[in-house]
Amino acid sequence: MIAHHFTIDLEEYFQVSAFASRVARCDWERFESRVNREVGRLLELLAQHNARATFFVLGWVAQRQAGLIRAIVRAGHEIASHGWDHARVTDQTRSQFRQSVRRTKDVLEDMTGVSVLGFRAPSFSIVPGREWALDILVEEGYRYDSSLFPVRRPGGSYGYPGGWPDPHWLARGIGPLAEIPPTTLRWCGLRLPAGGGAYFRLLPYGLVRTALRQCERRGVPGTFYIHPWELDPAQPRLRVSWLTRVRHYGGLRRTAQRLDRLLADFRFIAVRDTVAALSAVGPAVKHVPPVQSAVA
Repeated sequence: MIAHHFTIDLEEYFQVSAFASRVARCDWERFESRVNREVGRLLELLAQHNARATFFVLGWVAQRQAGLIRAIVRAGHEIASHGWDHARVTDQTRSQFRQSVRRTKDVLEDMTGVSVLGFRAPSFSIVPGREWALDILVEEGYRYDSSLFPVRRPGGSYGYPGGWPDPHWLARGIGPLAEIPPTTLRWCGLRLPAGGGAYFRLLPYGLVRTALRQCERRGVPGTFYIHPWELDPAQPRLRVSWLTRVRHYGGLRRTAQRLDRLLADFRFIAVRDTVAALSAVGPAVKHVPPVQSAVA
């Protein structure tokens, strides 16, 4: 059985990019932290299904929740980087990006005593023209990235059209970097986003299930993602546009039930296990071989 990737972007509800115009970073300390409870629920669900996950952690959160981060590691899950303060790559200079990924990696490694191998850009914001971010990741000691969403989205806020949909090596001039893209669904010649988040909450469960089954037929792991705040229907409501309200608050009450179903339907491992398999066969290989669940 193919083992897929269960990934969590560990951030507070008020830190999402869609709220950036309403919630200034300098005001974050004024908001109630709610991440502990929801991460606890995720850890319980994962334990019930004997699954392992990768948590892409904001450095800002880790600095304030060291006990939570260490609890994730004790539970057998992987800690990876989500950058320091949820700034999109498209809004950063090269120097700012380097400082963010270096600082986050250092804090997480000092906190856990475990090497941080992976990175995911906030809002999947490594887009065409920002490939320099991949080179900086290699220079800063990262082994893999999970930011290139191989879909086309209007506005260019995220999406890497033409990107390979399965785990593969990126041949950067400075050195190889494994890429672990979010899962997409192939339908009528189109590649549609189906990796999790709002697509998981708002659209039929069958969308994600079918996308992961397509991965299995190709013999590769898919990559699912969720945020702790997506299990929190009681979170404070912010005054935002109707479209943002739908995207952020829609379907929150059914997230936990759907996650329970997903974890029962599929096997899940941490991304680091697939990267280890990719490394074993060498960076010249474009496709990752099937990985058996380490917790089966």
